[in-house]
Amino acid sequence: MELLHDIRAVTFDVGGTLMDPWPSVGHVYAEIAARHGFTGLEPENLTRQFVRAWRSKTSFDYTRAAWAEVVSKTFEQHAEPGRQMPFFDELYERFAEPGVWRVYEDVLPAIEMLIERGVELGLVSNWDERLRPLLRKLKLGRYFRVIIISQEIGFYKPSSVIFHEAARKFTCPASGVLHIGDSEMEDVQGARRAGLQALLLDRRSANPAPGSISSLRELEACLA
Repeated sequence: MELLHDIRAVTFDVGGTLMDPWPSVGHVYAEIAARHGFTGLEPENLTRQFVRAWRSKTSFDYTRAAWAEVVSKTFEQHAEPGRQMPFFDELYERFAEPGVWRVYEDVLPAIEMLIERGVELGLVSNWDERLRPLLRKLKLGRYFRVIIISQEIGFYKPSSVIFHEAARKFTCPASGVLHIGDSEMEDVQGARRAGLQALLLDRRSANPAPGSISSLRELEACLA
């Protein structure tokens, strides 16, 4: 891994980088659907359907209506296509609770290491109004001086605007900010176009490509 120089601030993506749904999206969907008469649904199949629905979207503004459409597509094999699921509101609120999220084990050690090095910390996330309260409940928000949420500013990664807004709030130039996330397009390409440095976090790879890491535990070795 090539060393990263002059890093004075680090921003993180959230979903897939700091935390993910637990035990899975499908488990949460199946549990709540069962309360409304949709019984016998396999969590693994629902997770696959969710991933398919997520990947099929052409644009996504992280509004409640946009999430309702994704949920409807996830359950289209089990209900009338295009119909908003009767339990959508309950599902939406459930994902605002800490019990359905798992913070990865490497997150806090990486945060503590960066703080010890005097590095400023921030978040740059495509998310909605549920994120700030969720971060407080998970006791993560206190670590980040800068928190930029797409729905709040009206721009979404990979737009340069969201990264410029983060860099503006730090006490260093954009070139001194490192962004870490799990999406090549949204995180790495978006950050670099805005003048930030970037690392791809590929948790699924045992041998990450150059410019990538498989765990935040590798981060310290990347910093000059």
